[in-house]
Order: sequence, then C-alpha cells, then structure tokens
Amino acid sequence: MSSEGTLTTTQYIRHHLQNLQWHLPNTQSTFWTLNLDTLFFSIFLGVCFLWLFVRVSRKATAGVPAKLQNFVEMIIEFVDAQVKDSFHGRSALIAPLALTIFIWVFLMNFMDLLPVDLLPKLASVMGISYLRVVPTTDLSTTFGLSLSVFLLMLFYNVKIKGVKGFLYELTCHPIVNLPLTLVDLFAKPISLSLRLFGNLYAGELIFILIALMPWWIQWSLGGIWAIFHILIITLQAFIFMMLTIVYLSMAHEEM
Repeated sequence: MSSEGTLTTTQYIRHHLQNLQWHLPNTQSTFWTLNLDTLFFSIFLGVCFLWLFVRVSRKATAGVPAKLQNFVEMIIEFVDAQVKDSFHGRSALIAPLALTIFIWVFLMNFMDLLPVDLLPKLASVMGISYLRVVPTTDLSTTFGLSLSVFLLMLFYNVKIKGVKGFLYELTCHPIVNLPLTLVDLFAKPISLSLRLFGNLYAGELIFILIALMPWWIQWSLGGIWAIFHILIITLQAFIFMMLTIVYLSMAHEEM
C-alpha cells in the first residue's frame, strides 16, 4: 500500500517497478547490469517446472492415472497437437521446445497474480530494498527468449537449405525488396519479445494501481482483474509458443 513508510504514490509505483540489480564494479555501462530478481525467479520457476514433470514421468502408471499425471498428460497432448497441426518439418526438438516455452512463460506470467506487496515485503525483512517477481515484465527476459528462437530460426534455415539456399531465399525477390525482407526477418524476434513484455508490464502496472486504492476496492476490483488476467497470461504463453512453432516450421521449409 502507498502508506508503507513515507512513500508517495509516484514513489510507490517507481519502487515496485525497480529491479534488484547488480552492477559490475568500476564500470558505468548499464550493459553489465544484472537484474538479480529476474534471474532468480526465472531460474527458480524453470527448476520447478523440470522437477514436477520429471517427478510425474517417473511415477507414471499405465493404469488409471493420478490427477497430477492426468493434468500433465493433458498439457503434453495439447502442445503435441499444436505442433502436429503447425509444424510441417521433422525435428525431435520442436515439441519439447514448445512445451518448455509454454509452461515456463506461463509460470513466469503467473507470478503477476501474487499480491503486489507480498514478496517485496518479505524481501524487505531480509534487507532487500527492491524486488520484482514477474520475470516477463523485464524486457531482458522476453528479448532473451525471442533471441533464442531467432537463432534457432537461422540455424535451421542454414541446416535445411544450406547457406546458399538461405541467402537465395532472402534475395530471390527483386533486389529492391531486400531491405523489406531483412526488416521482416529481424522484426520477428522484436515483435515476439515486445508483445509479451508489453502485455505483462501493463498487467503489472494495473495491479500496482489497484494496490493504491482503498482495501474494499482492492478486493473487488483486484479480484475481477485477476480473473481476466488469468486469460491474458495463458494467452500470451500460448501465442509465444505458437509463433515459435510457426517460425521454426517456416525455417524447415525446403525450397
């Protein structure tokens, strides 16, 4: 709440939008700045995802599955169906990659549903001044994910078509269209990252603004927004996964 300490409304918003950072000593460059909270929560959620799925796979039974096993199998079948419908090449990587992206991005998005002050207040008890708990509200996270997808696109384009084939694909149009082709190529990772970042950043900001309201408005309006936000975080994870599948499917198309 804005009454915490002597923070004004503006200071409260800025405080919640500030990452816990580590700067490389003796340098003024922001390039060498690490957002420690982003790294911690993204790695922690990734480890939780891997632990859960490995645990379920080891305890899986051929008979009537337990509720958790049934839930995990539903997710895997859902992602596998999307891959089969959208990916037209052959690769053992695409389905696991799509599953990892969908679950990991969803878990990072889901952190936005936690009460705004819950984890930051717990962190303040341990002497941590700043803490942002939603990794996907950090542009470095979303751009890092999209850049990884972009590098995979380039790798498979070269692997399937060869260097000459890939360059021919870029230049087979009239030469005047080459700048537009390059813009289209590099726009993919940029739009992929900004779409996820923009939606989650806006959602985080709305939750912060709701936290500034009286408690009786917080519970009603916050609950309504949280229900609507569940759809947003799921949809954004799904879109990121589907665009990844489509981009890699395009990279696998032979000339």
